[in-house]
Amino acid sequence: MTNVLMVLSAASHWTLADGTKHPTGVWAEEFLEPYRIFTEAGWTVDLASPQGVAPTFDAVSLSDGGAGSAERAAEFAARIADLQGVLEQPLRLDAVNAADYDVLFYPGGHGPMEDLAVDNDSGQLIVAAVNSNTTLGVLCHAPAALLPATDTATGEWVLKGRRMTGFANSEEQIGGLADKASWLVETRLVELGADYSKAAEPFAPYIVVDGELYTGQNPASSVALAERIVADKS
Repeated sequence: MTNVLMVLSAASHWTLADGTKHPTGVWAEEFLEPYRIFTEAGWTVDLASPQGVAPTFDAVSLSDGGAGSAERAAEFAARIADLQGVLEQPLRLDAVNAADYDVLFYPGGHGPMEDLAVDNDSGQLIVAAVNSNTTLGVLCHAPAALLPATDTATGEWVLKGRRMTGFANSEEQIGGLADKASWLVETRLVELGADYSKAAEPFAPYIVVDGELYTGQNPASSVALAERIVADKS
């Protein structure tokens, strides 16, 4: 049996450079599609978040435009309603052990830029996963959670030089928030020493696999990323 831990942001807003609190959370597709793919594969999936707080889903991700169509938005909302029993009681992030799982998976949305980007419990969970060669899937804005993954002995970022992707600066610009942000995912990953790449066109599906590190650029990459993990672990 393959055991998966999906680590979700507990944030309901993202603090912009001017102090404005931009409503956000977890991007629905980035949780729902991997969750569906993992459970359909027969895998056991646990959820965890900072302090065990139930996640907030970004309202835009549940709108017609964010989901891609009115039908898709309604489907996502129905699936979230069906999963309320699971979503309401995630594990506390500070109480989970990477060694208990075969796969760690981080969905995005701007939420991780608010909390997981500065969460040492999450950072050390990722360090443990990297050191043990545990499969690590990170999607869209969730590479923000990679930022605090530093070796406590050396202070070095444990993912320096690794090939990865994440939400691109051009995509943030198109979305209208790049100029309002304190920092951007692509920029920060490059600054830390990641070997970052992205799709030729904004919002096109794009994944990068580097050993047991699996990253997806944007919401459109959700299915491809989860399916690749399942294929490689099966």
